[in-house]
Amino acid sequence: MLTDLEIARSVEPRPILDVAADMGVPPEHVEQRGAGLAKIRMDALEGMGTPRAKYVLVTATNPTPFGEGKTTVSVGLAQGFKRIGQQAVLTLRQPSLGPTFGIKGGAAGGGYSQVIPMEEMNLHLTGDFHAVTAANNMLAALIDNHIYQGNQLSIGIKRVTWRRVLDVNDRSLRNIVVGLGSRLDGIPRETGFDITAASEIMAVLGMATSLQDLRERLGRIVIGYDRHNNPVTAEDVQGAGSMAVLLKDALNPNLLQTLEGTPALIHTGPFANIAHGNSSIVADQVGIRGGDFLVTEAGFGSDIGAEKFFNLKSRASGMAPDVAVLVTTVRALKFHSGKFNVRGGQPLPDEMTAESPDDVLAGAANLRRHIANVRQHGVTPVVAINRFPTDHDSEHEAIASIAEEEGAVWAIASPFADGADGMTDLAEKVRDAASDGSEFRMLYPDEMSLEEKIQTIATKVYGADDVEYDIKARRQLSQYESQGYGHLPICMAKTQYSFSHDASLKGAPTGWTLPIREVQLVAGAGFILPLTGTINRMPGLGANPAAHSIDIDENGDVVGLS
Repeated sequence: MLTDLEIARSVEPRPILDVAADMGVPPEHVEQRGAGLAKIRMDALEGMGTPRAKYVLVTATNPTPFGEGKTTVSVGLAQGFKRIGQQAVLTLRQPSLGPTFGIKGGAAGGGYSQVIPMEEMNLHLTGDFHAVTAANNMLAALIDNHIYQGNQLSIGIKRVTWRRVLDVNDRSLRNIVVGLGSRLDGIPRETGFDITAASEIMAVLGMATSLQDLRERLGRIVIGYDRHNNPVTAEDVQGAGSMAVLLKDALNPNLLQTLEGTPALIHTGPFANIAHGNSSIVADQVGIRGGDFLVTEAGFGSDIGAEKFFNLKSRASGMAPDVAVLVTTVRALKFHSGKFNVRGGQPLPDEMTAESPDDVLAGAANLRRHIANVRQHGVTPVVAINRFPTDHDSEHEAIASIAEEEGAVWAIASPFADGADGMTDLAEKVRDAASDGSEFRMLYPDEMSLEEKIQTIATKVYGADDVEYDIKARRQLSQYESQGYGHLPICMAKTQYSFSHDASLKGAPTGWTLPIREVQLVAGAGFILPLTGTINRMPGLGANPAAHSIDIDENGDVVGLS
């Protein structure tokens, strides 16, 4: 079979202005940025009318370290809708360069369900990530300069929480000291770097609903605390305006297309385990006006990305989903049987690819809980069984039996090998499920206390018996509520591999307590971030990263990108 890159290059893309026209976006609102690539200006919304698309969320069961093809299913579903006579628009997050050159590779889908141009999507795109990097580091420079120039705000040098960012995997930058050298080189203090996708500015960009909202959110970012433990904001250090200027073009969503010419809006890239893990609200504002169906994807499983889509993104956007596609695989449910040891960067164990519907059924509890999680938000789930070459029909039948026992509609999906042709059954079932809409409801109200919100997510979504707080975490929660942040929703930071905080607990664990060791305020993006374990915001490179294989050939073409 051809590689993803070869498949992507074999397709002649449609003129991007024609793709925009499919959504009802006239050419004067389209800024072309190269062949097959453009930005949609925010003022396009004024002429696109009211929302008309059914809103489809694609989520999943807890993944293996290899991922279960959720993006590929999302792309394939958007293509499949066209096969059944429906106009779809796809919205996805932009890949980060760190994972692209690390272990994961690109994130444009795969096989015959990809977003093109594939190289541009995975490599810089229109520079939005670099704008986030520049804005983030501009603020960091202004903070250090304020301290150097007399520190009128009395910012505690050890209480600065704002860190610099870079869109690469570089473990050596996690903890650094700045200001070394002569007196003119600044005030020495400990700090560090995160990856750009982990910047609060990335989350702000994704949650903003307009340019004015972006500007206000940037001003609310808390960069640290003064000597009296009062929060100091980006507005206080006079950094919000400059950041808004650097980000004003980055707020416009990027328009690409699938292999079959379906519009694809690729915008923002917050990680789901440390932020809200969804593409931007402004992309969805455009997409929901541009077709019969808007297909969007949330990061990782329903316990992380979908829960945050429901309770963070929908809370901010006011847009309610009509249906949720729950992607699962044979290997994911075998993984959650607890019988197999799967490690990223290593092949699946041979015994895991042997035909065994019993091993699939042993991981059924994971799928059952994910179905329940979607339903408790008032949304109808449709189970998509993503087919892999190592699967067996009897194993697909086992997954189908689980779905049927839970009263959920299911379909086999084959987006990688068959493109749109392998997605028509799923598209039809999603269309039918979406026709009745949803009775969407959020998990908790704004006025609930922060501890009650955390307790609700832990017990109702994760299946925990209780929550246990470190003294530091309780003190932080009390502080945030006293400072007027108690109305904010919760964005839990935890592993994607388990419903719990412990990646080794497979299936749907019971009889456990969720530990909260620290709680962070993310005021600009508009949420509270409890940390349930050690969350690394700057990945490192493995022994054989993808960067070793990516190159330029004698014709000047990129090779080795996946």
